[in-house]
Amino acid sequence: MKKMFVNNLQICSDELRTNFDHTRLLFAEPMSRQTTFKIGGPADILFFPASTEEVQKVFHIINKYDCPYTILGNGSNVLVSDKGIRGLVIKFNQFSGQIKLRGTDEIVAGAGAMLKDVSLFAGEHSLSGLEFAIGIPGSIGGAVYMNAGAYDGEIENVVSGVIAVDKAGNIHHYDREQLQFAYRHSIFQENGEVICEVELQLTSADKENILARMADLTQRRESKQPLDMPSAGSTFKRPPGYFAGTLIDQTGLKGFSVGGAQISLKHAGFVINTGNATAKDVLTLISEVQKRVYAKHGVHLYPEVKLVGEQ
Repeated sequence: MKKMFVNNLQICSDELRTNFDHTRLLFAEPMSRQTTFKIGGPADILFFPASTEEVQKVFHIINKYDCPYTILGNGSNVLVSDKGIRGLVIKFNQFSGQIKLRGTDEIVAGAGAMLKDVSLFAGEHSLSGLEFAIGIPGSIGGAVYMNAGAYDGEIENVVSGVIAVDKAGNIHHYDREQLQFAYRHSIFQENGEVICEVELQLTSADKENILARMADLTQRRESKQPLDMPSAGSTFKRPPGYFAGTLIDQTGLKGFSVGGAQISLKHAGFVINTGNATAKDVLTLISEVQKRVYAKHGVHLYPEVKLVGEQ
């Protein structure tokens, strides 16, 4: 079975080289270079698509050779295992990050566009609704996948449609009502389809007020969160009626560490990489935090960070 996988992977690699720009294909790429946590073993193949049509084409190749695949946005809300990721990783970045205005109050963004850039684009065009997202790390595609939110705003409030590609390479358009948004959830966590483009419905407003609001939220975030250290953003989902960071702080775990992974001294809701953390360090730390918080407060904490790769 392993020999068959290796053979299929090699054939798949050859066809990818034939069909796509070699500068957007990487082999045995350490995922520590591709995630905001700066953690993770190598991906067998890493591909950066430039369009929805390229996603279609790569799925046809994947299906032909039964090659396993993993989808990543900017790599900001994931923890890649120390063994890395087998098969093909499709990662959205600047190649698939075009942002454009449609009409007077709608923005269409490629899945790889950074959420901060989409927010600033909206502000520059006097469009309100994305101010809350200015400081959220990651891509617009990843934000939709996770229904990202901050400061009482969530991406579901502004998304009007999504273009996605299924495992067979078919393109689908989803209206907002079809996206099954809930807290840190969307339909794409179940159906396995790949988000390629996001349509955002915003509201015309005063440009200076929008930019001032963004500046205020940016200052608040920078003053409270460890943005200067590698992390995957907020580590835990918010438990009903509580704040994860507050519970962790009240349990006396600020600064608690396992190997190179540490609970941030600045914000207890963040696990940071102090320089040499492994995925095992992070998982051990998360497990210990869960045990101690439950023992003290009787509250279960669940990770918001997605674990990917070979276990």
